Amino acid sequence: MTTKLILLGAGKIGDAILNLLSHTGDYILTVADRDPQRLEYVKQAGFPNVTTILADISHAPTVTKLISGHDVTLSACPYFLTPVIAAAAKAAKSQYFDLTEDVESTRFVKSLALDSDTAFVPQCGLAPGFISIVANDVASRFEQLHDVKMRVGALPTFPSNALKYNLTWSTDGLINEYCNPCEAIVDGVLRETSPLEELEHFSLDGVDYEAFNTSGGLGTLCESLRDRVQNLDYKTVRYPGHRDIIKILVRDLQLGKLERRPILKEVLETSIPITKQDVVLTFVSVSGMRDGRLEQETYAQKTYSQHVNGQLLSAIQLTTAAGICAMVDLVVTGVLPQSGFVRQEQVTLADFLANRFGQFYAGHAPAHGGFAPASNTDFNKLKAVA
Repeated sequence: MTTKLILLGAGKIGDAILNLLSHTGDYILTVADRDPQRLEYVKQAGFPNVTTILADISHAPTVTKLISGHDVTLSACPYFLTPVIAAAAKAAKSQYFDLTEDVESTRFVKSLALDSDTAFVPQCGLAPGFISIVANDVASRFEQLHDVKMRVGALPTFPSNALKYNLTWSTDGLINEYCNPCEAIVDGVLRETSPLEELEHFSLDGVDYEAFNTSGGLGTLCESLRDRVQNLDYKTVRYPGHRDIIKILVRDLQLGKLERRPILKEVLETSIPITKQDVVLTFVSVSGMRDGRLEQETYAQKTYSQHVNGQLLSAIQLTTAAGICAMVDLVVTGVLPQSGFVRQEQVTLADFLANRFGQFYAGHAPAHGGFAPASNTDFNKLKAVA
């Protein structure tokens, strides 16, 4: 039986979602956006089983009408549209999924899910999303948890500007991460920390990186591990020097203020080119007691851009789209709950990686479903015991 699914937002990530879902034959897809150029691109791409609709997806009555009759709703829109879309999905009794990293938006979704007959599954991307699944999986193998460190970066393969960065996903989401308060557990206490702070440096495979606090990457993991872990934090990974320049823009020039963020967005989008030659770095390190000894286990992975179904997808497109598509599959097939609020960490890493979309994270594409081999994905799992 095919599933009727509506995707709201036909941007860079929405395009990758359509690529993955449309070629399975298991979903009948409708995509809505207010930008006719984006919808025309979708039409030109020739995705099978996809219908496009030009609509204002910030208008609540319009969104409710659009969603009506669809089994599943996916939001690939900026975080500030989350309340409108999630409320419309509930009214239409449609399973709801999104990619938001925004803490307040997720709290709103959670409140909607309290008495819902359908599932509400926010934060289904890379970070938050897959990183929480990995961290929870590694943490589950410890009797006592000391430190859980989560690090994720979407980086250009060939950095060539002072920021050593290219735009790879939503600029609104990027600014939100750089400017909003962060969550962490410090010495067993849930705390709010400042973005762009607690700078650290590390190397992986001979490449130097920096990492610093950003908002939203932990998802709901603070709540899930609160009574078990002493220290839990999330940081974004960049090449060295990036944080200092961003801090000048956000703090010294005060472009991080809510009313001035449109200026920062314009500066970034008119000065920093996008690229599909990127790499996504996922790094989780957990230490604690196991078998009476203090041990550490580390998970590290690099994923590169690749061709899927004849289309070049950037690494951040592929990993983000694969994350939400896998979660949709897992709910539709009954692996995950069919109602209420569903956390990312409720799925096991084994179930996620076994999924046809989750397999992109495992370093190879599925042998079925029309997916091209992920021959240029560099998958590294590193486990260190100390």
